[in-house]
Amino acid sequence: MADTPKSGQSEEHQAKPVVDEAGLKSAGTTPPRRRSRKILYIAIAAAVVVVLGLALGLGLGLGLKDHGGRDENEPSTPSPSEPPVTPNGTVWQPPVGAKWQIILNSVLDVPSANAKTSPALSPDVPVWDFDMFLHRNTTVIANLHSLGKRAICYFSAGSYEPYTPDNTSFVAADLGKTMDGWPDEKWLDIRRTSVRNIMLKRLDIAAAMKCDAVDPDNVDGYQNANGLGLTKQDTIDFVRFLGKEASKRGLAMGLKNAGEVIEDVLDVVQFSVNEQCAQYNECDTFEKFTAAGKPVFHIEYPSGAPKSVKTQDSRKLCGATGADKFSTVLKGMDLDAWVEYCDGNVAETKVANTSSDDGDDGSDDE
Repeated sequence: MADTPKSGQSEEHQAKPVVDEAGLKSAGTTPPRRRSRKILYIAIAAAVVVVLGLALGLGLGLGLKDHGGRDENEPSTPSPSEPPVTPNGTVWQPPVGAKWQIILNSVLDVPSANAKTSPALSPDVPVWDFDMFLHRNTTVIANLHSLGKRAICYFSAGSYEPYTPDNTSFVAADLGKTMDGWPDEKWLDIRRTSVRNIMLKRLDIAAAMKCDAVDPDNVDGYQNANGLGLTKQDTIDFVRFLGKEASKRGLAMGLKNAGEVIEDVLDVVQFSVNEQCAQYNECDTFEKFTAAGKPVFHIEYPSGAPKSVKTQDSRKLCGATGADKFSTVLKGMDLDAWVEYCDGNVAETKVANTSSDDGDDGSDDE
């Protein structure tokens, strides 16, 4: 069976990896970035059901407001071309070369600046990227801010995941084919008003959580067998829509992979989040970001990660053509707490205990 393309990697991609197969995870294999979040989402969803049940019991007499006469069957039109006005007039612009850490399969355990007895944050980097839904109702972002750090909140904007708290908001017409390699996920019709309205609510959540930026994944469905007839222009329109709406909420936004549309959306995003451009000889494509003064938060998945990356592999990946100004991290495919940097430094971030046997729901204690 053929290898599954990575997120943002077209199924027909034939580029020769810069590092041989012996030194990397098999070329084209989709990193299981979100799979291990499923159990955590289910636990969170169960708690939400209990809360909703209580709320409905108390508020039946108040009535529920529906969507009214909105026609959800028509594809939405591109957002206006004029620049959005942000509430505070500013959106965070991370600098080129900013060091970062990304963890998508766990809830971070971040000490507050006032927690004198807590261990120091490791690694001590300025930018943190993590799953948005897993960190609702925690103090993680407030604690990061107290330490002078920035928070990038990840969610999937182009795929349906059955275990997200808002999964019942989608309707059948929103969904396309099952994603290759992800049997419980489907491509979304990013043209539809109904899908875009859900993404607006996710941006509202990010703003309410005080995220500094968002990292919307899977925006490039047109490069895959999506079953919806999506085009490159659809991706351009969707990214521009998200970028402008994020800016209105005071949020920066990154472009996840999708190198073909960089020139069409560079003005509405503040950074790139790229996977495996070194492995696929594509890093020069993403230099457009650094040339514009915007960073590329770059991930590679070498064989042996986590824990045992060969020096020769890290040198090849970190020394890829075009990547010299990138913010590169070497990670395991689960995007867990372990990270290695191109300077050879290695760290493992403390994450919350989310096992069900001790009653911890993944939230930080006050």
